[in-house]
Amino acid sequence: MIWDYFVYFAIVIILLWLSSIALFYLPNIKSEIISQVVASVGIVLLIIFTSILWVQLDRPPLRTLGETRLWYSLFLPLIGIISFYRWKYKWFFAFSLILAALFLFINVLHPENFSKTLMPALQSPWFIPHVVVYIFAYALLAASSLVGLKGLWQIYTSKFDKKTLLLADNLVYLGFAFLTAGLIFGALWAKEAWGHYWTWDPKETWAFLSWVSYLIYIHFTSFHKQKAKMQLWILSIAFVVLLICWFGINYLPAAQNSIHVYGG
Repeated sequence: MIWDYFVYFAIVIILLWLSSIALFYLPNIKSEIISQVVASVGIVLLIIFTSILWVQLDRPPLRTLGETRLWYSLFLPLIGIISFYRWKYKWFFAFSLILAALFLFINVLHPENFSKTLMPALQSPWFIPHVVVYIFAYALLAASSLVGLKGLWQIYTSKFDKKTLLLADNLVYLGFAFLTAGLIFGALWAKEAWGHYWTWDPKETWAFLSWVSYLIYIHFTSFHKQKAKMQLWILSIAFVVLLICWFGINYLPAAQNSIHVYGG
Protein backbone atom coordinates (compact mmCIF):
# COMPACT_ATOMS: atom_id res chain seq x y z
CA MET A 1 0.00 0.00 0.00
CA ILE A 2 1.10 3.55 -0.71
CA TRP A 3 0.96 4.30 3.02
CA ASP A 4 4.07 2.13 3.44
CA TYR A 5 5.93 4.86 1.54
CA PHE A 6 4.31 7.76 3.38
CA VAL A 7 7.39 8.53 5.46
CA TYR A 8 9.40 9.15 2.25
CA PHE A 9 6.69 11.38 0.78
CA ALA A 10 6.39 13.23 4.09
CA ILE A 11 10.14 13.85 4.44
CA VAL A 12 10.42 15.18 0.89
CA ILE A 13 7.33 17.40 1.27
CA ILE A 14 8.45 18.76 4.66
CA LEU A 15 11.92 19.55 3.26
CA LEU A 16 10.33 21.29 0.27
CA TRP A 17 8.14 23.42 2.53
CA LEU A 18 10.99 24.33 4.87
CA SER A 19 13.13 25.24 1.86
CA SER A 20 10.25 27.33 0.55
CA ILE A 21 10.16 29.30 3.81
CA ALA A 22 13.91 29.91 3.69
CA LEU A 23 13.72 31.11 0.08
CA PHE A 24 10.74 33.31 0.89
CA TYR A 25 12.74 35.50 3.24
CA LEU A 26 15.67 36.10 0.92
CA PRO A 27 15.85 39.77 -0.19
CA ASN A 28 15.02 38.96 -3.78
CA ILE A 29 11.74 39.15 -5.67
CA LYS A 30 12.65 36.08 -7.73
CA SER A 31 13.22 34.08 -4.55
CA GLU A 32 9.57 34.67 -3.60
CA ILE A 33 8.43 33.22 -6.90
CA ILE A 34 10.80 30.24 -6.59
CA SER A 35 9.61 29.76 -2.99
CA GLN A 36 5.98 29.48 -4.06
CA VAL A 37 6.91 27.07 -6.86
CA VAL A 38 8.78 24.89 -4.35
CA ALA A 39 5.81 24.99 -1.95
CA SER A 40 3.47 24.09 -4.82
CA VAL A 41 5.59 21.06 -5.71
CA GLY A 42 5.11 19.84 -2.13
CA ILE A 43 1.35 20.37 -2.44
CA VAL A 44 1.27 18.42 -5.74
CA LEU A 45 3.19 15.53 -4.17
CA LEU A 46 0.69 15.42 -1.31
CA ILE A 47 -2.21 15.47 -3.79
CA ILE A 48 -0.62 12.53 -5.64
CA PHE A 49 -0.14 10.57 -2.41
CA THR A 50 -3.69 11.24 -1.19
CA SER A 51 -5.16 10.34 -4.58
CA ILE A 52 -3.31 7.01 -4.72
CA LEU A 53 -4.35 6.26 -1.12
CA TRP A 54 -7.97 7.01 -2.07
CA VAL A 55 -7.78 4.54 -4.99
CA GLN A 56 -6.10 1.81 -2.95
CA LEU A 57 -8.53 2.14 -0.04
CA ASP A 58 -11.46 2.23 -2.48
CA ARG A 59 -12.94 4.96 -0.31
CA PRO A 60 -12.15 8.60 0.47
CA PRO A 61 -9.36 8.88 3.08
CA LEU A 62 -11.52 10.83 5.51
CA ARG A 63 -12.29 8.30 8.19
CA THR A 64 -9.46 8.53 10.72
CA LEU A 65 -7.57 11.37 12.39
CA GLY A 66 -4.46 10.47 10.42
CA GLU A 67 -6.35 10.64 7.15
CA THR A 68 -7.91 14.00 8.00
CA ARG A 69 -4.47 15.37 8.94
CA LEU A 70 -3.46 14.72 5.32
CA TRP A 71 -6.22 17.05 4.21
CA TYR A 72 -5.25 19.75 6.71
CA SER A 73 -1.68 19.50 5.41
CA LEU A 74 -3.04 19.96 1.91
CA PHE A 75 -5.42 22.85 2.58
CA LEU A 76 -3.24 24.98 4.87
CA PRO A 77 -0.46 25.71 2.31
CA LEU A 78 -3.13 26.53 -0.28
CA ILE A 79 -4.70 29.00 2.15
CA GLY A 80 -1.24 30.46 2.85
CA ILE A 81 -0.43 30.95 -0.84
CA ILE A 82 -3.83 32.46 -1.68
CA SER A 83 -3.64 34.75 1.37
CA PHE A 84 -0.19 35.95 0.36
CA TYR A 85 -1.39 36.85 -3.12
CA ARG A 86 -4.32 38.73 -1.60
CA TRP A 87 -2.79 40.40 1.48
CA LYS A 88 1.00 39.96 1.12
CA TYR A 89 1.62 38.57 4.63
CA LYS A 90 4.91 36.67 4.50
CA TRP A 91 4.67 35.50 8.11
CA PHE A 92 1.25 33.93 7.49
CA PHE A 93 2.50 32.05 4.44
CA ALA A 94 5.41 30.71 6.51
CA PHE A 95 3.23 29.68 9.46
CA SER A 96 0.75 27.89 7.21
CA LEU A 97 3.59 25.79 5.81
CA ILE A 98 5.00 25.10 9.27
CA LEU A 99 1.60 24.01 10.59
CA ALA A 100 1.01 21.79 7.54
CA ALA A 101 4.45 20.22 7.97
CA LEU A 102 3.64 19.61 11.64
CA PHE A 103 0.51 17.64 10.71
CA LEU A 104 2.57 15.48 8.34
CA PHE A 105 5.20 14.93 11.02
CA ILE A 106 2.52 13.82 13.50
CA ASN A 107 1.40 11.23 10.96
CA VAL A 108 4.99 10.01 10.62
CA LEU A 109 5.14 9.55 14.41
CA HIS A 110 1.72 7.85 14.53
CA PRO A 111 1.33 5.51 11.53
CA GLU A 112 -2.07 3.90 11.04
CA ASN A 113 -3.57 0.58 10.04
CA PHE A 114 -6.24 1.15 7.44
CA SER A 115 -9.48 -0.68 6.82
CA LYS A 116 -10.92 -0.44 3.32
CA THR A 117 -14.50 -0.83 4.44
CA LEU A 118 -16.85 1.88 5.59
CA MET A 119 -19.78 1.26 7.92
CA PRO A 120 -23.15 1.52 6.15
CA ALA A 121 -23.90 5.00 7.54
CA LEU A 122 -20.72 6.35 5.93
CA GLN A 123 -21.59 4.92 2.52
CA SER A 124 -23.53 8.01 1.56
CA PRO A 125 -23.11 10.63 -1.18
CA TRP A 126 -23.09 13.25 1.63
CA PHE A 127 -19.99 11.74 3.26
CA ILE A 128 -17.40 13.41 1.02
CA PRO A 129 -18.91 16.93 0.78
CA HIS A 130 -19.73 17.01 4.51
CA VAL A 131 -16.26 16.00 5.69
CA VAL A 132 -14.22 17.87 3.06
CA VAL A 133 -16.15 21.11 3.63
CA TYR A 134 -15.69 20.76 7.38
CA ILE A 135 -11.97 20.09 7.06
CA PHE A 136 -11.57 23.16 4.86
CA ALA A 137 -13.58 25.22 7.36
CA TYR A 138 -11.40 24.00 10.24
CA ALA A 139 -8.26 24.83 8.27
CA LEU A 140 -9.49 28.37 7.59
CA LEU A 141 -10.63 28.94 11.18
CA ALA A 142 -7.38 27.52 12.56
CA ALA A 143 -5.54 29.96 10.30
CA SER A 144 -7.73 32.83 11.54
CA SER A 145 -6.86 31.93 15.13
CA LEU A 146 -3.17 31.93 14.27
CA VAL A 147 -3.65 35.45 12.95
CA GLY A 148 -5.65 36.33 16.07
CA LEU A 149 -2.85 35.20 18.37
CA LYS A 150 -0.44 37.39 16.45
CA GLY A 151 -2.90 40.26 16.84
CA LEU A 152 -3.05 39.78 20.62
CA TRP A 153 0.74 39.72 20.79
CA GLN A 154 0.81 42.96 18.80
CA ILE A 155 -1.72 44.60 21.13
CA TYR A 156 0.14 43.64 24.30
CA THR A 157 3.45 44.84 22.82
CA SER A 158 1.94 48.09 21.48
CA LYS A 159 2.62 47.05 17.88
CA PHE A 160 -0.95 46.45 16.74
CA ASP A 161 -1.60 46.59 13.00
CA LYS A 162 -5.24 46.83 11.91
CA LYS A 163 -4.39 44.81 8.80
CA THR A 164 -3.90 41.80 11.08
CA LEU A 165 -7.48 42.07 12.30
CA LEU A 166 -8.69 42.48 8.71
CA LEU A 167 -6.99 39.23 7.72
CA ALA A 168 -8.48 37.43 10.73
CA ASP A 169 -11.94 38.74 9.83
CA ASN A 170 -11.73 37.63 6.21
CA LEU A 171 -10.55 34.15 7.17
CA VAL A 172 -13.35 33.86 9.75
CA TYR A 173 -16.02 34.97 7.28
CA LEU A 174 -14.88 32.42 4.72
CA GLY A 175 -14.39 29.68 7.32
CA PHE A 176 -17.80 30.38 8.85
CA ALA A 177 -19.44 30.03 5.42
CA PHE A 178 -17.88 26.59 4.97
CA LEU A 179 -18.73 25.66 8.57
CA THR A 180 -22.37 26.53 7.89
CA ALA A 181 -22.36 24.47 4.69
CA GLY A 182 -20.85 21.56 6.63
CA LEU A 183 -23.65 21.72 9.19
CA ILE A 184 -26.27 21.72 6.43
CA PHE A 185 -24.65 18.80 4.60
CA GLY A 186 -24.42 16.91 7.90
CA ALA A 187 -28.11 17.45 8.62
CA LEU A 188 -29.06 16.19 5.16
CA TRP A 189 -26.81 13.17 5.66
CA ALA A 190 -28.35 12.45 9.07
CA LYS A 191 -31.84 12.63 7.60
CA GLU A 192 -30.90 10.12 4.92
CA ALA A 193 -29.07 7.74 7.29
CA TRP A 194 -31.14 7.92 10.49
CA GLY A 195 -34.35 9.67 9.54
CA HIS A 196 -33.64 12.81 11.61
CA TYR A 197 -31.87 16.03 10.68
CA TRP A 198 -30.49 16.45 14.21
CA THR A 199 -30.09 14.01 17.11
CA TRP A 200 -27.99 16.03 19.61
CA ASP A 201 -25.12 13.62 19.26
CA PRO A 202 -22.14 15.01 21.31
CA LYS A 203 -20.27 15.88 18.12
CA GLU A 204 -23.34 17.64 16.74
CA THR A 205 -23.71 19.59 19.96
CA TRP A 206 -20.10 20.81 19.92
CA ALA A 207 -20.33 21.54 16.19
CA PHE A 208 -23.31 23.78 16.94
CA LEU A 209 -21.41 25.45 19.80
CA SER A 210 -18.49 26.08 17.44
CA TRP A 211 -20.82 27.63 14.90
CA VAL A 212 -22.40 29.85 17.57
CA SER A 213 -18.96 30.90 18.88
CA TYR A 214 -17.87 32.21 15.49
CA LEU A 215 -21.29 33.79 14.95
CA ILE A 216 -20.75 35.71 18.22
CA TYR A 217 -17.36 36.86 16.91
CA ILE A 218 -18.89 38.05 13.63
CA HIS A 219 -21.73 39.79 15.46
CA PHE A 220 -19.34 41.50 17.91
CA THR A 221 -16.97 42.70 15.18
CA SER A 222 -19.91 44.14 13.24
CA PHE A 223 -21.05 46.35 16.13
CA HIS A 224 -17.83 46.98 18.07
CA LYS A 225 -15.17 47.58 15.44
CA GLN A 226 -13.00 49.64 17.81
CA LYS A 227 -12.68 46.92 20.46
CA ALA A 228 -9.93 44.97 18.76
CA LYS A 229 -8.64 43.30 21.93
CA MET A 230 -12.06 41.89 22.82
CA GLN A 231 -12.58 40.72 19.23
CA LEU A 232 -9.32 38.79 19.30
CA TRP A 233 -10.08 37.24 22.69
CA ILE A 234 -13.48 36.07 21.43
CA LEU A 235 -11.73 34.59 18.40
CA SER A 236 -9.30 32.74 20.68
CA ILE A 237 -12.13 31.34 22.83
CA ALA A 238 -14.04 30.29 19.71
CA PHE A 239 -10.98 28.34 18.57
CA VAL A 240 -10.81 26.51 21.91
CA VAL A 241 -14.43 25.43 21.39
CA LEU A 242 -13.53 24.36 17.86
CA LEU A 243 -10.57 22.31 19.13
CA ILE A 244 -12.87 20.44 21.53
CA CYS A 245 -15.20 19.70 18.63
CA TRP A 246 -12.28 18.83 16.36
CA PHE A 247 -10.17 16.60 18.65
CA GLY A 248 -11.38 16.74 22.24
CA ILE A 249 -14.70 15.03 21.51
CA ASN A 250 -12.79 11.78 20.90
CA TYR A 251 -11.92 11.62 24.59
CA LEU A 252 -15.36 12.34 26.05
CA PRO A 253 -16.97 9.19 27.53
CA ALA A 254 -20.38 10.26 26.22
CA ALA A 255 -19.06 10.30 22.66
CA GLN A 256 -17.48 6.86 22.48
CA ASN A 257 -20.46 5.36 20.65
CA SER A 258 -20.84 8.35 18.37
CA ILE A 259 -20.63 7.88 14.62
CA HIS A 260 -18.57 11.06 14.53
CA VAL A 261 -15.61 9.80 16.60
CA TYR A 262 -12.65 9.27 14.31
CA GLY A 263 -11.23 5.77 14.12
CA GLY A 264 -7.51 5.02 14.09
